[in-house]
Amino acid sequence: MGETARRALVFALVTVGVVAIALALWKLRLLIALLFLAFIVAAAMRPAVEQLRRRHVPRGVGIGLHYVALFGLVALLLWAVVPRANDQVRSAIDSLPAERKSSTGVKHDVLTGLERRLEELPSAEQLVDPALELGLLGFEIALGIFFTLACAAYWIFERDTAVRLVTSFLPGSRQKVVRDTWDLIDLKLGAYVRGQAILIVLVGAVLSGIFWSIGLPYWLLIAIFAGVVEIVPVIGPITAGALAVGVGLTESLGVGLAAGLAVLVVRLVEDYVVIPRVLGDAVGLSPLLVLVSVTGTALLFGEFAILLAIPLAAVLATLVDVVLLAKDPADADVPTVLFPAKDAETV
Repeated sequence: MGETARRALVFALVTVGVVAIALALWKLRLLIALLFLAFIVAAAMRPAVEQLRRRHVPRGVGIGLHYVALFGLVALLLWAVVPRANDQVRSAIDSLPAERKSSTGVKHDVLTGLERRLEELPSAEQLVDPALELGLLGFEIALGIFFTLACAAYWIFERDTAVRLVTSFLPGSRQKVVRDTWDLIDLKLGAYVRGQAILIVLVGAVLSGIFWSIGLPYWLLIAIFAGVVEIVPVIGPITAGALAVGVGLTESLGVGLAAGLAVLVVRLVEDYVVIPRVLGDAVGLSPLLVLVSVTGTALLFGEFAILLAIPLAAVLATLVDVVLLAKDPADADVPTVLFPAKDAETV
């Protein structure tokens, strides 16, 4: 009886402990998501930082150069794009009511929906100074960005120490496997982020020129939207294509068809030419698994977590390959985007 009681007590304590840890992790899911995002950012920067370090540039300086370049690009985008986009928004809001009243059927529905979405867009001043316009929410967003960037910088310094600490608790035969798996995940995440950044810029720039040439209304807004939603695989490009066609139909059937054809051609070129050459098999996920990952993550954790769906799925897929399928991570193909794999190795 005493032994049974002890086992029951141990089982109860373990169960309560697991539930308590699960609840704590759920309460801290935003913090965990920001930390994971910081690790992804660090993985994207690390090859360039290490390459600069080989040229006798300290890691801190290399990280600072990355952040200066990032904020410089954001400032350039705000200066060059936001005023023009804001003019298009104001023009669209002013012109849509009259067009909507004189239209019927599908065109009326498209214009009504577009008017509602445009009125919800923030102004340029709100984009430049969200803290003043959005109050506490803006402060929380700014704090989250600062926390993510700071953690990313510290993780570049502390990653190798963390790997050594974790592997020190493992048997000697498993240390190399764990270290190689960690390196492979880091390489995959970095390649994915750099590849996505390239795709966003390319898609936005190419579609901007095409939409402008065919006379698509609000061409800049739609092209920017199409570039940004590249972050959301499968669903994003479909949404961008539907929006471009819908807005084009408000002008004419020819413009709508041309916009749809442009998005389709760009997507095909991206899938069969750009992605294989630029992104390669960076995450190694099938389209079905990507769609399920994005949808499941959005349902469980909200829309923000969509940004982390593919990286998280890539981590889990890599762990499944190593742990369950007994694949050697050292033999895996290392993705290369902008920087060769050797630039990400520890020096």
